[in-house]
Amino acid sequence: MNLTSVLITALIVFILLLIVIPIGFFIYIYIKDDRQKQHAILRNFPVIGKVRYFTEHIGPELRQYLFEGDNEAKPFSRKEYQDIVKAGKYKERLVGFGSKRNFTEDGFYIRNTLFPKQREEMKVDNTEKIKTRVYKVDSDNLFTRKEHSEERLIDPFYLRDEDAVILGENTCRHPFKVRGLVGQSGMSFGALGERAITALSKGLGLAGGTWMNTGEGGLSEYHLEGHPDIIMQIGPDLFGVRKPSGEFSWEAFKKKSEIENVRAFELKLAQGAKTRGGHVEGEKVTEKIAAIRLVEPGKTINSPNRFYEFDDVPTMFDFIEQLRSVGGKPVGIKIVVGDLDALENMISYMRESGKGPDFITVDGGEGGTGATFQELADTVGLPIMSALPVLDEMLKKYGVRDRVKVIASGKLITPDKIAIALALGADLVNIARGFMISVGCIMAQVCHNNTCPVGVATTDEKLQDGLVIEEKYYRVCNYVVSLREGLYNLAAAAGIDSPTKFERKHVVYKDELGRLVPLEDIIMAAERAQRKKEA
Repeated sequence: MNLTSVLITALIVFILLLIVIPIGFFIYIYIKDDRQKQHAILRNFPVIGKVRYFTEHIGPELRQYLFEGDNEAKPFSRKEYQDIVKAGKYKERLVGFGSKRNFTEDGFYIRNTLFPKQREEMKVDNTEKIKTRVYKVDSDNLFTRKEHSEERLIDPFYLRDEDAVILGENTCRHPFKVRGLVGQSGMSFGALGERAITALSKGLGLAGGTWMNTGEGGLSEYHLEGHPDIIMQIGPDLFGVRKPSGEFSWEAFKKKSEIENVRAFELKLAQGAKTRGGHVEGEKVTEKIAAIRLVEPGKTINSPNRFYEFDDVPTMFDFIEQLRSVGGKPVGIKIVVGDLDALENMISYMRESGKGPDFITVDGGEGGTGATFQELADTVGLPIMSALPVLDEMLKKYGVRDRVKVIASGKLITPDKIAIALALGADLVNIARGFMISVGCIMAQVCHNNTCPVGVATTDEKLQDGLVIEEKYYRVCNYVVSLREGLYNLAAAAGIDSPTKFERKHVVYKDELGRLVPLEDIIMAAERAQRKKEA
């Protein structure tokens, strides 16, 4: 047989294989789908029905990258995602050709003044500089994009000492002085992998003037890696401050309070979408996580939805007093505003007893880093822009507003949203998902499955390998500094010399018909409705 015959034979075999293999696979799938009993579509339309389920499976990705507009996606739009990425990677917030906001919708707007503040008039401390890295685009063509990172000294945009926010100023031995208005909300080691936690720690430590909340999963070595200021959260399962039997350990708590970087403690009564208590799948509970939390490795954790150490306001306040006495550091609570009568009873008792938390973290119902049930995520708890003025007004009504600081959280990922929250009554702002995006999150929305494709919300070592700490922590730093810079820009536009001076008068609400409603009118209307209800 000559070479030509061999080649012809090989070609015929190859063509036959190209025909036979797909036909055989088609027949196999047809028979398999026709015999299965789970899906009616596949029984009636074998093989073709597979196309439907495949398309449905990749639907979120298709919508995210191809079909949804810049302002359409939930929980964050493409525009919001890009705003975070640009601030972290390029330390850039400039836009061209105008805003993409839909100005026909209702929403909050910041009132600018005819005579804004000049830069030299702003009360900002930029004497220290931060050495970070930012990316610079060299070329951006249809099929290629070239960019490089370079070192850069940037202004930190710290608050001056006289404007710094102080937690526990008159109540504890070691108050916590904060020189920036933005920090990281509670995200536990276990829910996030060690690389993500380490990158966040190093980035926040580099930025300074901020803080890192541990989440209820306990304080790990990764939280301390970058030497940031820490607010240690204590949840109902008492991770990190409990005995092996599950009871609260005052000895363990005292040890945590002696760590210099731990600046304050926060009792988590509720959290945005996760009002039911914490949840971590067993496959994410590694030996290391179990050792930190004092739980059984590989076993799913479902924390109780409230503390066993107290069951009403007086006993909770007594517990707070004891924590503050033993630890010597500020103690706050994290809540979701829902039951206004219960909230008012707590604040009323603050006045009567002279006791209470040093700060209240109010998490809007739209908060969402924690896994939870749909019915809780969609309906339970007021959104942050509704909850904030209610809390602020009640604290003022009972004359205790000067005793307690308010920290707000709930999708406050850009300077304008933060400024509005400050005007509505917040002293400080927490961000969770914005920081997740800054370390690489692509909003795959599989945080609860331990399959995060970019290694952020997973303990899988192979997936975490994609997250390079030395690359991402600069982005965390750039993001938080960019937010602080943006706040000063907005303050100047509003005619005030510091973002700490945002008040309700600086914000107006516009309805869908274009009518303007001052915040005072909205709050007074709510107050009148409340009084009418009480009567």
